[in-house]
Amino acid sequence: MTTGTNFKLIKLGWADAKTLAMPIRQRVFIEEQQVPESEEWDDDDASALHIIAIKNGQAVATARLTQKGKIGRMSVLEAHRKQGIGSMMLVELVHAAKQRGLKDIKLWSQKQAQAFYKKHGFIAYGDEFLDAGILHIEMQLSIKLLP
Repeated sequence: MTTGTNFKLIKLGWADAKTLAMPIRQRVFIEEQQVPESEEWDDDDASALHIIAIKNGQAVATARLTQKGKIGRMSVLEAHRKQGIGSMMLVELVHAAKQRGLKDIKLWSQKQAQAFYKKHGFIAYGDEFLDAGILHIEMQLSIKLLP
């Protein structure tokens, strides 16, 4: 468990994370961003490491790291954005990937979030593409270059 200034992060498997993560992803992706529900839930959830941010006893953010080293489903409830929660989750997932011996981490960044990931050392590559009707760019971080 990692603690921020006014929140804590917990790492869970899907069986334990599901009831905390699903409402956040439902709100952020399906309701706010109009991602089709059929595209939000996939088989990677079952084997991924999930991270949940808890603030004042409530789950307010979530993200996951798949077995293949892909970070995804990064979502923070609107009222809790711009407070450093996303950055703390990302740092924790990079640390988890490093502990697993992964050499690189990949993610599909929504174009509007590209600067956030760049700030954390991720490099964009390839062409922009649409996923669930939202413009994305693939990004990568080389863990082997980290201290």
